Formats: sequence, C-alpha cells, structure tokens
Amino acid sequence: MSIDARIADDLIANGIEFVTTVPCKQLAGVIEEVDKRPEIHHVPSNKEDEGMGLCAGAWMGGKRPAIIMQNTAIGVTINTLATLIQYYRMPLPMLISYRGELREPVACQVEMAVHTKALLAQLNIPTYHFHWQKDVEELDNILKYTFMSNKPVAILTDANFWGGYGDQ
Repeated sequence: MSIDARIADDLIANGIEFVTTVPCKQLAGVIEEVDKRPEIHHVPSNKEDEGMGLCAGAWMGGKRPAIIMQNTAIGVTINTLATLIQYYRMPLPMLISYRGELREPVACQVEMAVHTKALLAQLNIPTYHFHWQKDVEELDNILKYTFMSNKPVAILTDANFWGGYGDQ
C-alpha cells in the first residue's frame, strides 16, 4: 500500500469526512488520494487560513475535518488558529509538508522551517515530526488524540518522509 493510501485510510478510519488542501508538490500524492475517496468531501483552498475557516464550518456542521498544507504558510494561520480553532476548542489535524530542512533546494523555504516548530510551540499545539515512512504508523493514534482532546495537532512531514527531493 502506498503511503498516500495509508494516510487516506487512517483519515477515513477516524471518521474524517471533510478535508481541505492547499497545493503542494510534496503532498500531491496524498491530495490526489483524498480527492478520489468517496468517503471524504475534498474542498481545495486558496490559502491555509481560508482552509481552516472551512474546517471550522465543517466541524460546526457535524463533520470531522482535516487540513493538508505547507509549513511555509504557518505564519498566516496564527490568528485563525488562536482566535477560531483553539478558542472554540475545535479538533483539527493538520498534515503539513515541512519544507526547508537538509538538502532543501529552494532557499526561501529555509526561513519558515526555522520558525515553524517554535510558532506551533508558542501556540501550545502538539506537534509530531514524520521523518521516515514508518512514522506513519503513529498517525491513527495522533488522529484519535486530536478528536479526544479537541485540539489542533500538527503532523510535520519532511522531504525525507516523502522520498527526498529527487536527488537520492
């Protein structure tokens, strides 16, 4: 089974019926997998904070949501996370491509990687870092934790998790 199918299966197994995504090269396979699953209503977003608003609406409408996004936009989501998602105790699994680490070919990606974990920690958002594909074995438990605790949770998936930058 592909890693993309495994992630989609875990989302479905945890009752996630609404997923919004922002385009990302590393996440393209999982986005495609989510899009073809009839159990998931997939709504692409233009921006990450917009996607979080859609997830809030889905939650208020009785659906379990998730967002799939890049870490480079964590900065624009801070207000939405603090004043909407956290304030109203909404569970939100955030599957995040973590760009900007070792072997990153795009220099502008590095700066946000330096700040991503610190920003999430400042907001007291539990954060898990998937570096190896075997780390996906924890996804089911992370999703259960998210909905049990009514908290947003960040799952950072780096380039190594997705197979590198095509340079291996």
